[in-house]
Amino acid sequence: MPSLMTLAGERYEPDIPNRLLSIAGDIRSAGGRAFLVGGWVRDALLGKDCRDYDIEVYDLTQDELVPILKKYGRTNLVGKAFGVIHLAMKGLSLDFSFPRTESKVGYGHRGFVVHTDEKLSFKEAALRRDFTINAMGMELPELTLCDPYGGIDDLKKGLLRHVGPAFVEDSLRILRGVQFASRFALTLAPETVELCRTLTLADLSVERLFEEFKKWLMKPGKPSLGLRAFLDIRLNDFFPEVLPLRESWEDLGEMLDNMECEREKLAAAGMVLSESQSMEFAFASFLSGRPETSLKFLERITNETHLLKNVPLLLGAYSNLPLGIVNDAPQLRRLAVKLGGLKLLCLLAKATPRKFYAEAGDAEFPEKLWRVATDFDLLEAAPQPYLTGKMLMELGVKPGKQMGEIIKQSFELQLDGKITNAEEAIAWAMDQTKERL
Repeated sequence: MPSLMTLAGERYEPDIPNRLLSIAGDIRSAGGRAFLVGGWVRDALLGKDCRDYDIEVYDLTQDELVPILKKYGRTNLVGKAFGVIHLAMKGLSLDFSFPRTESKVGYGHRGFVVHTDEKLSFKEAALRRDFTINAMGMELPELTLCDPYGGIDDLKKGLLRHVGPAFVEDSLRILRGVQFASRFALTLAPETVELCRTLTLADLSVERLFEEFKKWLMKPGKPSLGLRAFLDIRLNDFFPEVLPLRESWEDLGEMLDNMECEREKLAAAGMVLSESQSMEFAFASFLSGRPETSLKFLERITNETHLLKNVPLLLGAYSNLPLGIVNDAPQLRRLAVKLGGLKLLCLLAKATPRKFYAEAGDAEFPEKLWRVATDFDLLEAAPQPYLTGKMLMELGVKPGKQMGEIIKQSFELQLDGKITNAEEAIAWAMDQTKERL
């Protein structure tokens, strides 16, 4: 198995399927060259596993490549305009493409004319890519590096720099820069910042915007560096609903980094959030600077119903959270009913810069809130009524308005702590039904 030297100076043996190495050998025997390209190369140099194999084939035509691939599995030309051949094998699927150039001819991300040319040099083909860290290739099977635009040097410097003038042809690259800055702890090069400021996101679909925000806020990394890039490009002018936390962008950046830290702590403790919970926590943290504008922002970038409903609700509770609530069990129970559990609210409190609670008089508030929510079994879900319609029917109460009122009153007493189990709820209901007969 081939190996390489990471940027940290360590010998690394990436996970490359043997079948891919065999295919690369056949391509070379036929006079062609096969390169792993894009994110795989970047991740390998950082010593990270990546199972997303994109292979670019040089010096072979489509008619010459397809017979080679057919020896290994079923081929399908999935991107005729882009010259992409999908190879499906048992337990593995791979995409093979040809070097190409792209020309912007219309509005939006579909307004491109693509020209494939197997005789292009790697440097010529890589010119269409976004950032230098994504414009590297490794020739198979030896993993010989091809880095025509200095991607390795930029990674070493912690710099995110665009490859060339073609960068402006897809405005989504602005947000890609933000999420790459976060995920790989990078700072945008000054010339890239200036170029990004000349572009607008107005031509992008909701779906494309949302995917980049998700990658920024949900993939492991340092989200505050994404925020720095967001501000450097002046995307806060395009998204005025995103505001600093208590007038401080640094504090919002700290909140985002704390959010990532809390997710890691949960994972280490075996308490992984669901995807929807993680998404709600991430976007609530990002929008914590101005809760009242959160819905307007979300409506601009997503159609996800749970985000549109739950994030503003969560932020409303967060922005009005009194320190004394840790000593108010009835209020905690009612808040849990409103939110469907207190876990995300507790996590928002933990992600908040600690100085805020210290200034308010209780630096340990987040831990106290988590502890009391755990003690009252309110983290995962809201309290459920002890008294049910079935119980009332057994007491002779017929379904209808009276039954609903009795259940509601019983639940209010339960939230107040005056009814603590089903037996007490039934006894109380029996008294009520006697009084009403």
